[in-house]
Amino acid sequence: MSDALLVLNTGSSSIKFQVFRLHDDRLERQLKGLLDGIRVHPHLQVKDAAGAVRVDRDLGDHVDDVGAAVEQVLDVLEDELADGGLAAVGHRIVHGGQHFTGPARIDKETLAGIEALVPLAPLHQPNSIAPIRTIMKRRPGLPQVASFDTVFHHGHDELVDRFAIPAELDEQGIRRYGFHGLSYAFIAERLRAVAPDLAGKRVVVAHLGSGASLCALQGGRSIETTMGFTALDGLPMGTRPGRLDPGVPLYLMQQGWDAGRLEQMLYHECGLLGLSGISNDVRDLKKSADPRGQFALDYFAHRIAQETAMLATTMGGIDGFVFTAGIGERSASVRANVARRLAWLGMKLDPDANQADAALVSAPDSRIAVHVIPTDEEAMIARDTLAALDLPQRAVA
Repeated sequence: MSDALLVLNTGSSSIKFQVFRLHDDRLERQLKGLLDGIRVHPHLQVKDAAGAVRVDRDLGDHVDDVGAAVEQVLDVLEDELADGGLAAVGHRIVHGGQHFTGPARIDKETLAGIEALVPLAPLHQPNSIAPIRTIMKRRPGLPQVASFDTVFHHGHDELVDRFAIPAELDEQGIRRYGFHGLSYAFIAERLRAVAPDLAGKRVVVAHLGSGASLCALQGGRSIETTMGFTALDGLPMGTRPGRLDPGVPLYLMQQGWDAGRLEQMLYHECGLLGLSGISNDVRDLKKSADPRGQFALDYFAHRIAQETAMLATTMGGIDGFVFTAGIGERSASVRANVARRLAWLGMKLDPDANQADAALVSAPDSRIAVHVIPTDEEAMIARDTLAALDLPQRAVA
């Protein structure tokens, strides 16, 4: 049997993947890849553990959906893996609903449960299902495991997860779930290594990327988060609005908008893109001379600060703050913008450390310790996959 474990993290137009080798005491990262530009200009790049490029190629018109993209990834891995085989595949699944409270080995029943949740995550869930079906068809005997973004947030107090709606709707599962849980689980674990004195205290983690949310960690556990029933709630994101008066979609429906038009607007036309009219990419907004670009960035920071105060209320205070994900890890200006708005809570950054994307960016006299910690969702998926297959847990090297 091969000792290679494939992890797939699929998006609407890209697939991030990693291959780990199973050793006695660790999971060793062997390959890391990205296939992006699906349906437009598909391009595949694969690097080894040292960062050396193994594959770098345009794929022409051969990739018009996520399923076809997975076919390309599997073809490359058959060439790149010494024994040409895989022991298992782990998948990131955004929504696990109420039923899935841990990683699950995928069979027909599991897949049906994941598919039933498509209406709750229409932007993400179908793109996670397509690779599962592709692999089932191509390698029917290969074990596959679903690792859910919602699981880390299970166990919240009822005050946190309930909506103020009729009880029968709550019983149907209309409640807050939270997302980015794989990222938050990784950060909670890393905090124990990089800041053990902070790990058991009150910490807000900001996962800031194309999708964005905050999570309140207390004692290393999620006790509150900004996303809710779907991945639309909370912070404004690249193309999603975040918190929105429910009267807005009601009004638009009264103006003749149907569910499909609303879904298109809410998932693809709002957020930084909607505010700026320029781009959903922070890098583009920072470069733009159009004042709407800076307005969108200020709005983003303003909402992050507001939601942080909300989470601090739940925790009864705040001792630490962690920036993670693409924007959080690499945008010093966004971090500084947020910190200025949280100065009243005692947050103060060291400008030089922040500009250098240092691991600790707070000033010595900051009441709140501010860290920058790169996230690694794929590592958590790999470990979830081992757990679901009843294999011994291993640290990721």
